[in-house]
Amino acid sequence: MTSANPPAPGGPDPVGSDLSSGAALTPGFRGRARPKGVTLPPGQYAEEGFPVLSAGPTPNVDSSTWSFTVTAESGATRSWTWAELMALPQDEPTVDIHCVTRWSKFGTRWRGVSLDVLLADVESTADFAMVGSYGGYTTNLPVADLLGGKAWIAHTFDGKPLHPEHGGPARLLVPHLYFWKSAKWVRSLTLMPVDRPGFWEKLGYHDLGDPWREQRYQGD
Repeated sequence: MTSANPPAPGGPDPVGSDLSSGAALTPGFRGRARPKGVTLPPGQYAEEGFPVLSAGPTPNVDSSTWSFTVTAESGATRSWTWAELMALPQDEPTVDIHCVTRWSKFGTRWRGVSLDVLLADVESTADFAMVGSYGGYTTNLPVADLLGGKAWIAHTFDGKPLHPEHGGPARLLVPHLYFWKSAKWVRSLTLMPVDRPGFWEKLGYHDLGDPWREQRYQGD
């Protein structure tokens, strides 16, 4: 994880890992043919499973101690416990997801809380956010890509509690961007007036990561 060169597509899924560990990467997987009549972003193939490709061990995060904190550029904070998150209005989006390692999965079903709800009472004029995970992972996103029904704190996948290997108890879900932006084991969101790169972005990944424009690396 110390290389300055970004891994080639087909390597580890760069989403939320224990950055202090030198653990071996999860084994790869085989893709499936593109379904007829379904449009894929450029360079992607359809995957019927849900690959688990992480760059380190899965952190042990219990919902009884989990919390999510938003910090405004003023330094003001707003936090939610697990019980408080569950008490908020819940959405059930069905979305396609696209990993930078070139797999796409269609029609995934989630349950979670929209960032529109979580950021509604936060006083901020920031244009950017840094999302942080248990384990130390970070990724940067424009605030505009977190609002307008585009992003959630997701805790349920396919009708079941989100498995730790997929980011449980809760992960960020930003399905219109490459999946490394959907940080696993999410714990914080810091609003920023100026953009700063997160973990993979510092190593050469694109700051936005739009799969339809194939923004895998800086300069794409």
